[in-house]
Amino acid sequence: MSTAIPILNHDDIEKMKVAGRLAAEVLEILDPHVKAGVSTGFLDDLAYKHITEVQNAIPACLNYKGYPFTLCTSINHVVCHGMPDHNRLLKDGDIINIDVTVIKDGYYGDTSAMWIIGEGSVMAKRLCDTAQKALYAGLKVVKNGAYLGDIGAAIQEVVEPERFSIVREFCGHGIGKTFHAEPQVLHYGKKGTGVQLKTGMALTIEPMINQGVWQTKIMKDGWTAITKDRKLSAQWEHTLIVTDNGCIVTTKRPNEDLSFLST
Repeated sequence: MSTAIPILNHDDIEKMKVAGRLAAEVLEILDPHVKAGVSTGFLDDLAYKHITEVQNAIPACLNYKGYPFTLCTSINHVVCHGMPDHNRLLKDGDIINIDVTVIKDGYYGDTSAMWIIGEGSVMAKRLCDTAQKALYAGLKVVKNGAYLGDIGAAIQEVVEPERFSIVREFCGHGIGKTFHAEPQVLHYGKKGTGVQLKTGMALTIEPMINQGVWQTKIMKDGWTAITKDRKLSAQWEHTLIVTDNGCIVTTKRPNEDLSFLST
């Protein structure tokens, strides 16, 4: 299986860094607008305009398998693939994941982040914080020679002591010149199992964790995935490239401290 996973060369990696930086930039320009009273449709319009007019890039999600928007905006009990809506105004207490993928010069950058609108509940804060720590734990074990199972196990070690659950139906993926490629990156697993990582592989890690049960269901629109018990869900995502001693996170945001990672 690992032989089918592309190994990026220097030029590929440089282009992946550009695409990743642009994806991160979209989340940065949205940040001041992610507040009570703003619609998810407005955020989607803003992202589309920035990607197409400022970055001269392509919004990867738009028209991907028929998906009609630039962003996925997943609020509260929506796990992923929430659809922007001009009638859905953010309100105090909401949590929202915004997921964006940018294509630049044929290469993909895929990232997502959480926001808490207003004060937010203690549970919402704990869930969002745990989801980010889980992503970082997964990133920390990535290096040449590590296994995909090491990533899943590291995420479980963060999430399960908090008594949250890890979504099983969705996972991270290989990425590069294609949006979703091998390997599938599960957010649970056993150390030393699965595909062995090699320098130059590109992946996303994007743990989705739930306040209640891990099971999800798809709404009638065919996209929106929600928690089966309608309790909260949170997710953070980065695109990374495996190196000899760690990884390069192409979608790192400027205000984000990833100094704990080896590169």
